[in-house]
Amino acid sequence: GCCRLLCKPSALAQHLVRSLGPSVVLWGGHWLWPRWPRLQMLRQLLKRPEPEPAVARELLQMPDSGLVALDWLVGPWGAAGGGRGGPSPVLLLIPNAAGQVTGGLLQLGLRALERGFLPVIFNRRGHNGCPLTTPRLQPFGDPGDLREAVTYLRCRHPAAPLLAVSEGSGSGLLLAYLGESGSSSHLAAAACVSPIFRGRDWFETGMPWLYEWPLLLHLKRGLSRYAGSLAEAVDVDGLLGSRSLRELEEALFCRTKSRPTSWEAYWERNEPLRDADEAAVPVLCLCSADDPVRGPPARSLPLELFRSSPYFFLLLTPRGGHCGFPRRGPGHCWGHEAVLEFFRTMAEFLGAEERRKGLPWPR
Repeated sequence: GCCRLLCKPSALAQHLVRSLGPSVVLWGGHWLWPRWPRLQMLRQLLKRPEPEPAVARELLQMPDSGLVALDWLVGPWGAAGGGRGGPSPVLLLIPNAAGQVTGGLLQLGLRALERGFLPVIFNRRGHNGCPLTTPRLQPFGDPGDLREAVTYLRCRHPAAPLLAVSEGSGSGLLLAYLGESGSSSHLAAAACVSPIFRGRDWFETGMPWLYEWPLLLHLKRGLSRYAGSLAEAVDVDGLLGSRSLRELEEALFCRTKSRPTSWEAYWERNEPLRDADEAAVPVLCLCSADDPVRGPPARSLPLELFRSSPYFFLLLTPRGGHCGFPRRGPGHCWGHEAVLEFFRTMAEFLGAEERRKGLPWPR
């Protein structure tokens, strides 16, 4: 469907081209809906899957006594999916930076559940009903809590392949984790749907009000529940009076009462791609040229990274909006099918390498 795959030539890249090239999942269909990216974005934020999936929540305590939540999708049928011929792969779903579990992310989880995966949603501190037990939230590119969650999942399912998918601005967390962890990430493969690669530029440039204001109100509503406990760490009045996501981010993480820092120093520690050269697992980045949230491709896509790293693959489509990628038929999002096909292809390739070299598939 006029998609382009940008990557460094390798045996893995050739296998991916052979698998994805003739796949019908890359055809979004020739119809008018894909030409309106802002309407796609609004639909993706508001529409919920029917029926809504049931979830089973676990709370994990971090070393500083903070809590994150893992929501296991068990489907509308009340039973988790199961694989054949081995342990079911665990699929970790990472929402956007505002913690908003969109209908698109839930739909991806349901599609994965139908195919035998064990999907689980990672909720940051204070997000999506997760209690905030310390006056500390998770910065944009700080993978510390995610690392603890991955370690827990590996201990709970030691024989299962562990995969991860992030959506939108939540990709900053996944990309930072992959770079910091390198070959010790415990992931077999990862995918980013409409990722934000350059966090500082994204906050400074701003986004369409149709996207920014709903996310800003969503964050303020969640933070207002913890105004009392946050008051000892930040200026709550300034926080709740923020008029942009940048102002909110600065109030939360830069203008703190105990350890104030500059905007520049904050991004030195939190840029998603600061350690991208250290990533050591295959990563598919599914992007659209008309993404109104990420911005123009020439400014927002790190093309040199995909040309130089053997682990990063950019699947670029001319239309698809932000996390939209609409199509006719079941699922209504060909991007979900592309991600699941990518994971199937990676399992096939790495399984063949295991048999050829006698090396185990990364657990």
